[in-house]
Amino acid sequence: MLVLGGARSGKSRYAEELLGRARDVDYVACGLVPGGDDAEWADRVALHRARRPVTWRTVETVDLPPVLATTGPPVLLDCLTTWLARAMDDCGVWAGTPGADDRLAAGVDAAVDAWATGRRRVVAVSNEVGSGVVPATASGRRFRDELGVLNTRFAAAADRVVLVTAGLPRRLR
Repeated sequence: MLVLGGARSGKSRYAEELLGRARDVDYVACGLVPGGDDAEWADRVALHRARRPVTWRTVETVDLPPVLATTGPPVLLDCLTTWLARAMDDCGVWAGTPGADDRLAAGVDAAVDAWATGRRRVVAVSNEVGSGVVPATASGRRFRDELGVLNTRFAAAADRVVLVTAGLPRRLR
């Protein structure tokens, strides 16, 4: 299942509620581990951690294929947006490193393939950014476009897709 929504739309909370009855869940956190230099990010991460049941296991990784390809408890993947930002950085997209676009495409293909063929129950969360303001920078537009393509590919392979707006989920498929 893919859960889409804007910033602070309630998408993560909704995804957590979907798996709320499961005692064991692998919560895949794709964002950066908070450091001492960004208090706002640390607060966001702390909020997410505080909402999760203590029995859920946190897996901090951007290597999605092994997680999605194995058997095990349900997975809450939060979120594809932070995964993509890290993947673009790790591939060297922002630095203009030769071959970065090919490495990013291969990483996206691997993640989508694992999503489409995985055997675990997975609820993935991602930001819907295509309905907002056009970013003022080329890098912002590139990220928005890449995320739109990633969301489209995950949605195409999803059994269910939900859009959360203002805390209200609406089933798209």
